[in-house]
Amino acid sequence: MNAINILFFLTPKAEVAYLERSDSLNQALKKMEHHKYSSIPVLNDEGEYTGTVTEGDMLWYLLHSDMALSDNQLDELPLEAVPRRNDYEPVNASSNMEDLLNKIMKQNFVPVVDDCDCFIGIVKRKDVIQYYYDRT
Repeated sequence: MNAINILFFLTPKAEVAYLERSDSLNQALKKMEHHKYSSIPVLNDEGEYTGTVTEGDMLWYLLHSDMALSDNQLDELPLEAVPRRNDYEPVNASSNMEDLLNKIMKQNFVPVVDDCDCFIGIVKRKDVIQYYYDRT
């Protein structure tokens, strides 16, 4: 396999919608609806990747919480209270293409972190597939 730098595929953090762990459930739902995402990265206050929350995670949380679903109550619920079933595994910016491909086969996107575990962006499955499709 060619020695391709995974940063070739990077969508930088400035162009990626993400949530902060301190966001409310209402903020998370509205951001996901606005961007039409089914999953979105979650960062802590230091900008470190802490996981990925999905529509399903939030749906199951709400279903099992026995709460009325008003915007005011959703504003009171912290996103960090939502249990996540599967966090998307990140890769380090210096990872090789094989590491990226192993993760991208199981995830719609792969979060990319630097050596300090700070989130720097994502690699989208679509971009990797398009690259290999264009080469055939």
